[in-house]
Amino acid sequence: MNKVSRIALEGAGLGLRRALLGPLQSANLDCVDFMEVAPENWIGVGGKYGRQLRSYTERLPFTCHGLSLSLGGPSPLDETFLRRLKTFLDQNQIVCYSEHLSYCTDEGHLYDLMPIPFTPEAVHHVAQRIRHVQEVLERRIAIENVSYYAAPGAELSELDFINAVLQEADCGLLLDLNNIYVNSVNHSYDAAEFLRGLPGGRVAYGHIAGHYNEAEDLIVDTHAADVIRPVWDLLDQAYQQFGVFPTLLERDFNFPAPEVLLQEVQQIHTVQKKYRQQETADAKRKQG
Repeated sequence: MNKVSRIALEGAGLGLRRALLGPLQSANLDCVDFMEVAPENWIGVGGKYGRQLRSYTERLPFTCHGLSLSLGGPSPLDETFLRRLKTFLDQNQIVCYSEHLSYCTDEGHLYDLMPIPFTPEAVHHVAQRIRHVQEVLERRIAIENVSYYAAPGAELSELDFINAVLQEADCGLLLDLNNIYVNSVNHSYDAAEFLRGLPGGRVAYGHIAGHYNEAEDLIVDTHAADVIRPVWDLLDQAYQQFGVFPTLLERDFNFPAPEVLLQEVQQIHTVQKKYRQQETADAKRKQG
């Protein structure tokens, strides 16, 4: 079994969006072990919002999940942004930085996460850019398996492409279980089989989220709804396969009351507890 190589995170996390800054101030966050923000939304922000962010970063470990690095893009990487990003990560003691395995620029920002062609040439292109980012940031980063709606010019499967990038770039994996489920429906493959093909030893942490069913064979990855049972089942399978890893709930808008949102974070804990108990029992049997 390919167990997870853990980073300095544990437990269950929650994505911190600006709309949640106020509502969560008075909520009981005992079930939240870490939080995540998009650095682009916070670099250079001071005043009221900057103070509110610090009130959370001083209480909990934080990860950053990038939106605009455009790892697969044709344009050169934004070196100015990379330097500002490094300063932000260092100043806020960010535990882990991740980005999407996609691109969002072509002589300007496209304001969407576009799929990278699944080709050997793209593997080399993306891996070289990831290695450069890791050198500039002076830390290992994680890349997220993304949801996508078309795969033009594909010469590799999605799974083979992800594995090749991870190997060549020697980076971590942000394992998004909802994206696996969404893609399995949209592209007609077996989600559990896909999960089994991933390198668990590279998992830095995980994401779960909700989505929107546009049609029977089309799901839109919205992060605006409750997590559904099949995605919880995939998380269960991931822990069974790789061991327990830190897992974060993403919710980008259409927020429920804080206590309802935190119930899903607590549900992550419930699944984790089951597998920690199983791991403890297995260890005792081996010792006995």
